[in-house]
Amino acid sequence: QVHLVESGGGLVQAGGSLRLSCAASGRTFSGLAMGWFRQAPGKEREFVAAISRSGGSTGYADSVKGRFTISRDNAKNTVYLQMNSLKPEDTAVYYCGADTDRYYSGSNVYNYKYWGQGTQVTVSS
Repeated sequence: QVHLVESGGGLVQAGGSLRLSCAASGRTFSGLAMGWFRQAPGKEREFVAAISRSGGSTGYADSVKGRFTISRDNAKNTVYLQMNSLKPEDTAVYYCGADTDRYYSGSNVYNYKYWGQGTQVTVSS
């Protein structure tokens, strides 16, 4: 079992920044491919960013490319999402996911077996 806990969400004005964290426990963190997804009210969960086990490979949704950066610290069992130049359309609950089977899990939500409880990000205009 993998236990994930997100933190760092909040209310921010458009153009501002937030850094989300996701702390993992229960498995060797370097053996987990990680991803960030988000879900707005009435919408499906959508891919935001993904990172490989080593951190050497990353991927982003077109909507966040150039504004968001995913990173990980395997010594701290934590994956981060740095979000800059936030827009009102970034408002959503942000979830981190973990995959034990693949080196890199990409944008497919079904690749991720474990999920955190989510953290709310609200961007005001």
